[in-house]
Amino acid sequence: MTPRVKLAWLTMGLRALPLLCLCAFTSPARSAIRVEVNGVDSTLRKNVLALLSLERYKDRDRIEPDAVARLFRRVNDEVSDALKPYGYYEPTIQPHLTSEDNGRNWRVQIDIKLGEPVLLDTISVIVRGSGATDPVFERVTGSRTLVKGRRLEHAAYEKMKSDLQLAAATYGYLDARLLRNELQVDPAAHRANVFLELESGERYFFGATTVDQSAIYESQLRRYLRYQQGDPYDAAKLLRTQFALDDSQFFTDVEVTQGARDPVTHTVPISITAKTARNTYQLAAGYGTDDGVRASISWLNPLVNRHGHRLRVQWQISQRKDYVNARYDVPIGDPVLDKFSLQALDQSQEVSTGVDTREQSLTPSVTQSFGRWQRVLSLSAMHTISTDAINGKLVDDLIVPGITYASVPEGYLGEELFSRTLYAELIGSSTGLGSNANFLRLDLRSERVLNIAARWHLLLRGEAGASAIDNFQDLPITFRFYAGGDRSVRGFAYNALSPVQIVPSGPEAGTEVKTGGRYLLTGTVEVVRDLPHLFGLAVFSDFGNAFNRIGDPLAVSVGVGFRWRLPVVTVGIDLAQALRAPGFDPRPGPRLHLNISPQL
Repeated sequence: MTPRVKLAWLTMGLRALPLLCLCAFTSPARSAIRVEVNGVDSTLRKNVLALLSLERYKDRDRIEPDAVARLFRRVNDEVSDALKPYGYYEPTIQPHLTSEDNGRNWRVQIDIKLGEPVLLDTISVIVRGSGATDPVFERVTGSRTLVKGRRLEHAAYEKMKSDLQLAAATYGYLDARLLRNELQVDPAAHRANVFLELESGERYFFGATTVDQSAIYESQLRRYLRYQQGDPYDAAKLLRTQFALDDSQFFTDVEVTQGARDPVTHTVPISITAKTARNTYQLAAGYGTDDGVRASISWLNPLVNRHGHRLRVQWQISQRKDYVNARYDVPIGDPVLDKFSLQALDQSQEVSTGVDTREQSLTPSVTQSFGRWQRVLSLSAMHTISTDAINGKLVDDLIVPGITYASVPEGYLGEELFSRTLYAELIGSSTGLGSNANFLRLDLRSERVLNIAARWHLLLRGEAGASAIDNFQDLPITFRFYAGGDRSVRGFAYNALSPVQIVPSGPEAGTEVKTGGRYLLTGTVEVVRDLPHLFGLAVFSDFGNAFNRIGDPLAVSVGVGFRWRLPVVTVGIDLAQALRAPGFDPRPGPRLHLNISPQL
């Protein structure tokens, strides 16, 4: 090649270089298919789009015109198949295909007229065999899943069929089989008939239970079983036994399994295997605007001995409150639900500005559960020291009996509960038990979350308290009521709502001391909206006060909040503004409430 030819090729290459670079960094043109479905509701539209081939292929980088045409020819059949499960067997379907941008983009419009639906006519659901009169099956056959005259939905038919089979498997009819399961559809007559027939066979019973573990005495473990040998088989009772053993904290890797059923004796043997749990230690840290930075360490010995005694010790420090708490639990009665406890507590707290308390107590108690209620009977030996600028230092040594009732969820198995629908505590003492005066104190609390929509929740929370005592000044500050803070009335500082006394003399003369109230009333109404990625937004209104006279005004605040629920911690940020602030002049401005709590 001559130098002149080489130069010509080089010149052409240099001229083409910008074009080559442009091609290298430019993506090829991408086709787009836009599908519109008209004439049906959102449920039907969703099912139509799920079955449309055009919808599945619309995000391909490049679809040739002949491929679009081939997919378009499937529209009528695919739409028809999508509508049949909802009882529409004779719809009128009018699809339209439009090419846009010289064939690079496509618009598919599908107009649907549903026509007359297929209605349920004959519904025959029969259970034969020993389960024919069992309420377990009567609840299924008597449900409103299939109703004559209602539009046919294949899902309702399948649900009735699966509910029959599930009931048989759950409640011990382990040989059950479907003799007939037919869905007869006559599109011309717009009628459908359902025929389901189940042969239940004989019901099975719990057989012998074998146990493989060394944590506690076997006789003690068997008290945790939620069934007895010879009881009708119930898979839910097996699951509850699994939960009860897990929640006991005695074991790790608990397995409760059924063996091969015996068709002659109609029994099912059960096997339980578990490994012994070890002592556990937990470190936690958090922050809240009520008590500032906090840290805690706890030690749990789940097995002090083979009788199932348990010991837990916890130490927490924060800017407002420090405590050491030790509790020794002894299972009694039904060991899942009942226990005797001995608790020792040493707690120091800054109740409010200038008011400090220290409490040392030893409390034996008995916890028992009765259906949907849990009762705790207690008797505390207490030594309290209260210090404030009004009364100086006050020391009380007294015995305080108490009783609490709390609601527990259905099927409760003794697990830790972080909120209760209803909690009521009544405590008191008398001069004969060391108190400076005879007193009674009632504290009522309630909290409930209602799911008002798929991602919307309504939180309702309230507390009411009252004290009965002749001279309120004789009531130890430990038993007085305060309001305000992160879980009380937001928009106010921790325990900022309280009756006030003025220091009459001394270095702090003229200053206000929040001395606590005889009565308490607080409430919260909060609406929470779940967001993606474990976020949430809330709007709320709080009200309440601690006071000495019935009829005293209540503080009111409103605010917005942000929630971030993580596997390890929950972050809550609330911004609240007081609308009414009795006793405050001027009214407090907006207040930020931050709470970072570990989920242990």
